[in-house]
Amino acid sequence: MGNNCATIRVRKIAFVAALLSIALSAASQTSTYKAFIYTDSKLQDEIQRYVDQQMSPEAAGFGDILLSSSLNAAKGLASGYVSSVVDLGVNAVASLVTKKKRMREEWNAEVAAENSFSTRIHTISDLKDFYTRVSLDGPMDPKGMKFDGIGCLRLNSDGDTLFYISMHIDRSKIGRIVEHSKFELVLDTLIISPYHSNLPNSSFSRTFSFEERQNYTMTIKIALSSSWMNQMTQITNDQKLGEFSVCIPVRQEDLDETGFLRYSRGRREISRYPVVGSSFIVPRSYAGMRDKSDKYHDIWGTGEYQLAIDLSETCSVTKQYKDNWKENYKQRRKFYEDESNLLSNTWQFITSQQWDAITESWILTMLQAPAGVVSDELIDKMGLAPQYP
Repeated sequence: MGNNCATIRVRKIAFVAALLSIALSAASQTSTYKAFIYTDSKLQDEIQRYVDQQMSPEAAGFGDILLSSSLNAAKGLASGYVSSVVDLGVNAVASLVTKKKRMREEWNAEVAAENSFSTRIHTISDLKDFYTRVSLDGPMDPKGMKFDGIGCLRLNSDGDTLFYISMHIDRSKIGRIVEHSKFELVLDTLIISPYHSNLPNSSFSRTFSFEERQNYTMTIKIALSSSWMNQMTQITNDQKLGEFSVCIPVRQEDLDETGFLRYSRGRREISRYPVVGSSFIVPRSYAGMRDKSDKYHDIWGTGEYQLAIDLSETCSVTKQYKDNWKENYKQRRKFYEDESNLLSNTWQFITSQQWDAITESWILTMLQAPAGVVSDELIDKMGLAPQYP
């Protein structure tokens, strides 16, 4: 009996030690995402210069150009956007399979799940002031437009950069703002490494290896939407204005000696990674005001909007890894049967949003960490505050 108790105590000690080891390992994997909304008060000057260059003394006035642009934009907004939904459900077919085939199918399913990771960094809501000032001319008046792009940064717990991307309004297509009330983005800067990615998405395998994985690709999708009221006091809620996406494939030969791909677009250079899509500029909400003489004036606001940023990572397995599936399957079964690996490793997200007056940009910060290691102390250290629904 005494020996049994001693054995149990030893097992308990070993189990607690294993849990502590996992917790410490998980804590080292904490990371923060920061999303930036870039602004540029000089953007309106570039828009005006484009108008001046395109106009001749006989050409229509700027107001006429804006009116035509607004009408075209209104037609596009009224039509809305329709997304097709494809049913990806799989019908289960009853059949007899051999044990080897079942094991192979089980292994394939596990690996396929590991080869994909996706998260919505956050929906940045109630972003105000797409424009620097109100307008007396109309809802699609681009004068004072200061929104200039989007950026995203991921840091580890030591403050080292794991991922960075910045996209700004494409200056070579400023004319689209004037002529169609639309803007496009261009990728300027990129820092990325598969070794510091969220793949493989599994507690069994923590690190990315080109010996086992290939075709690593990150895809970022950004959707811009807005709510506004028109002159007839009709309210439009959560209307999607546009969507952008950029696909970034990374090969082993693209990486430097530190394991990172680093890219910076040269001035007037076509970006190596095209950003697909466009968006209408944000419609201004109608409002009214009276001056000192009690005379009523129509005015349109500075534009309120929302952004949703979705990030996904995918890869596939190498032939070498597939050929070794039997041994890998055994290792997985042993790993999952170990009682220490029954510890829940659910990821938890803590977010904080703030306006940076110095850089004139809205900054969103998100902590991503295993739920078991998220503590008040860690949240305070990261400078974050939990947000509850």
